[in-house]
Amino acid sequence: MYRFIEQTVDRYMTRNVKTVQRDRDLLELSEMFETDDFNSYPVVDDGQVVGIVTKFDILKCFAFTPSQMLPRYPDLMSRKIGDVMTPEFIYVGPETRLTRVLQIMVEHRIRSIIVLDGAQKLAGIIAREDVIAALKATARD
Repeated sequence: MYRFIEQTVDRYMTRNVKTVQRDRDLLELSEMFETDDFNSYPVVDDGQVVGIVTKFDILKCFAFTPSQMLPRYPDLMSRKIGDVMTPEFIYVGPETRLTRVLQIMVEHRIRSIIVLDGAQKLAGIIAREDVIAALKATARD
């Protein structure tokens, strides 16, 4: 466990991150989730990360409300990612310790965190699976 305490995001994050644009519709997004088996995508606009969109964001569209008791699937799936994404997102840097990432994931009940470099550009993404892999790798020593 002592080796885990020293580990940083840089060593375990996924660097080649698939992103989406806010003008894509939810049907395309749901197909991407199914194909890629991801839980979230960073949303980019002109090379800047402007939000994050998750499977949960799609599910929220189908929640019953007093004004809409029976959502129509085609109508909801034609909505744009920009309408449902989370624009205020948690991010970390490549130098962030995995102990901090683990703490954030547990406190906020999130599955992955966007990694931004010093210039606030997308550097990668760190997921629960990456943290688990780090725990497993450092436990061997």
